[in-house]
Amino acid sequence: MLEHVPAWLGQALSSVRAGADKLAIARPELGAGFPSLDLTSPAFADGARLPARFTADGEGVSPPLTWGAAPEGTALYALLVEDADAPAPQPLVHAVVWGIAADVGRLAEGAISRDGAGTPERDVGRNSYLREGWLPPDPPTGHGAHRYVFQLFALDAGVGAPGETPGRSAILAAMAGHVLAAGVLTATYDRGEAAAVGPVGAAAHA
Repeated sequence: MLEHVPAWLGQALSSVRAGADKLAIARPELGAGFPSLDLTSPAFADGARLPARFTADGEGVSPPLTWGAAPEGTALYALLVEDADAPAPQPLVHAVVWGIAADVGRLAEGAISRDGAGTPERDVGRNSYLREGWLPPDPPTGHGAHRYVFQLFALDAGVGAPGETPGRSAILAAMAGHVLAAGVLTATYDRGEAAAVGPVGAAAHA
């Protein structure tokens, strides 16, 4: 959708960004100072450019993710993916996944289904377009690089259910006071910049 925004308008809005301080992980109700989870992807390194296949310019599937062992007391995981640089007051939500089992350590490529095909092991919630599933990154042309922030939360057994196909607000309310640990992985993407892509460990930006 945003690929149709003219470049001159994208450039004019380049200073209008939600900001990293608005991300879910920065919300005060979730607490602070909790341990870190090691969240990675075999498709891109932290801080590297997101391969186009995971965006609106490609196949638009969700990228694969992996993470380390759950901290003691973890009952489930929740994942939120947000665009910290959306030209809006709040980050754009690209994915919400609730109820990932504590013994699961990965999401395969395409696991966050665009049509919200949920499984008993997890519930794919609503993105900012009010649709279930993965919202492929689609930054305005000329707006500059956007940071897509994958945020994984390990939650304790006292966490309540956020309801069926939850959105960001319901997830945040349910997680408040129940976060045991969190991991962050960031990818960038923009239209108009020729940047290399590659798997973790590749000298993509050398």
